[in-house]
Amino acid sequence: MANRHLSRSIAMQSLYEWDFRGQDSSKLDEIIAQSAKEFGPGMENDGFIRQLIDGIISHLSKIDQVIVKAAPEWPIEQITMVDRNVLRLGIFELLFGDYKEVPPKVAINEAIELAKTFGGESSGKFVNGVLGTIYREIGEPLKDDTSKSKQEEINDQVKSSNDKSSTNVQ
Repeated sequence: MANRHLSRSIAMQSLYEWDFRGQDSSKLDEIIAQSAKEFGPGMENDGFIRQLIDGIISHLSKIDQVIVKAAPEWPIEQITMVDRNVLRLGIFELLFGDYKEVPPKVAINEAIELAKTFGGESSGKFVNGVLGTIYREIGEPLKDDTSKSKQEEINDQVKSSNDKSSTNVQ
């Protein structure tokens, strides 16, 4: 499992336990340490886990308002605890994350994978629907962005196609 994916998994499990325990922030360091020890033995650095959790908690009211707006038929307290915390993680990365570090589609895909792993049968679809709505509402950032290597590959294909066309004409 990739280190960032594992970090997101540990962050989600820590948020779940924190939420389950009544969102007692005084227990958060203990919860994170226990989750990292249990689910990520040998992880060299928990910086990304803490960055995610600290960011989510500091923006929690805004994130929860976004959930309410994007899923109006689902009162936040009726969303399963797993789905709610996966959404918080995904929304944090979508709205407050660095797109150069984690592109929006990666954030959405990671959240969907967490929902499928830890949630119920329809969790992946639910998370996909909510995050997809939010992504469209924020203007689909980096929608048409291609990596430099992908762009170079496209350019090479075009050049190759043009070269073949010119040799066929002679």
